[in-house]
Amino acid sequence: MTEEQHMHTQDDSEDFAALFEQQNAVSGQRLEPGQKVSGTIIEITGDNVFVDVGLKVDGVMDRKDILDAEGNEQKKPGDTIEAWVVSKTPQEIRLSLSMSGSGVAALEEACAAKIPVEGRVTGTCKGGYSVEIMGKRAFCPGSQMEVLGQGEEVAGRTVQFLITRVENNGRNIVVSHRALIDRERAENLDKVLANLHEGDTVDGKVTRLAPFGAFVELAPGVEGLVHISELAWSRVGQPEEVVNVGEVVHVKVLGINQTDKGTKISLSRKQASGDPWDNLEDQLSAGKILEGKVVRLMPFGAFVEVLPGVEGMVHVSEMAWGRRVHRPEEIVQPGDTVQVKILDINMATHRLSLSMRDAEGDPWADCAERFAVGTQVTGTVESQSSFGIFVNLAPAITGLLPAQAVKNAKNHTELLAKAPGDSINVVVQRLDLDARKISLLPEGAKESQPQHPKEHRENKENNERKQNTKPAAEPASLGILGQALQKALEKKRS
Repeated sequence: MTEEQHMHTQDDSEDFAALFEQQNAVSGQRLEPGQKVSGTIIEITGDNVFVDVGLKVDGVMDRKDILDAEGNEQKKPGDTIEAWVVSKTPQEIRLSLSMSGSGVAALEEACAAKIPVEGRVTGTCKGGYSVEIMGKRAFCPGSQMEVLGQGEEVAGRTVQFLITRVENNGRNIVVSHRALIDRERAENLDKVLANLHEGDTVDGKVTRLAPFGAFVELAPGVEGLVHISELAWSRVGQPEEVVNVGEVVHVKVLGINQTDKGTKISLSRKQASGDPWDNLEDQLSAGKILEGKVVRLMPFGAFVEVLPGVEGMVHVSEMAWGRRVHRPEEIVQPGDTVQVKILDINMATHRLSLSMRDAEGDPWADCAERFAVGTQVTGTVESQSSFGIFVNLAPAITGLLPAQAVKNAKNHTELLAKAPGDSINVVVQRLDLDARKISLLPEGAKESQPQHPKEHRENKENNERKQNTKPAAEPASLGILGQALQKALEKKRS
């Protein structure tokens, strides 16, 4: 070859390399050994697989990379494939699914090019794990193994590693699984951040839960945090109340912040769906009765969800008629479906005051007709005390059979033997709707109405007047001689 020809060939090679680098720049890719790329299989011939990676120069990989254990091809032309850049020249880009082969040279090449290699975890050892790679024994520190499971659960698994050190002619090999995961995470993070902006809404998968919120994976290895306050418009005690691991959720990006510990992506599940309180004026109004679900209990009452994401509170004093409720669990449990009436609504503060008892209606409203004085009623004994026997006449309506009435009853022994839940026949003696009290008499007893204070005062005055106008008492007897003298005096006067 003449000097002129040699110079011409050299110029062509340099021009081709320049074009190659220019194409890399235009496509936005600068391929380097160890980089992961995605391409489309163009052709499979002989021992090679040709891959279009978006550049003028095609990628080439060994056909054996796409064969299964039986020698069958797992890919075909037109399929998408991801591979690692092993090397590049102006003529070709060499690709590999992972580094394979044997010998120290292959290990050193994989280490230098940062190409992942497959390794099988054979067991645990002091400080980490024993891994078999390319027929060689390697060591993976415990801190560099990022897979599910701990200890013996990892043994026997085949995963990919990066070789971080090859020394003493292959007798000292150190690998890392975490380094590979971190590299993939960084690559995915760059892709995500290139297209993700504050205010965007995206889908992600819940990967793990913590007391303070839920982590959502936006891309492999790229997670954002949904704080517990941003999981739902309703109050959330624990993240598992509203989301589950593995669930796909729609989230809104609240912020992307760079910190010393890396990139933090803040997400919101509730804001992605909009505020459920918007435009509720037509659906919620004071006095309206709705059906809702008890979502959680507090010492002072129960929170009831009346619409998706819209909750109201039922105070313990508004849970039942005719009894004092000390704890909400005496009446309801989370998950119960209940009827509630809206007592008050504040759209500005997103607060609803609800009543379960008002939704049922006041049981005393028609007591004047149902339990008029003199009405005979069959009730149920609630309890006995020094005051008498408390009798349930209807739901939330209790009357009292006074102790004196029980004592005066002909069947008082039978009455005293009554136990809670026993049936008892009574007669309404008095009804006080204002005080919500009903006084009862045993069945068959004569009504003994108490004297009105005015009548009592008049009777007392009449008795005193009668005593003052009573004739004087006759003198005591004087005997026979006295009687004779009295007769003589009367005869003389005549």
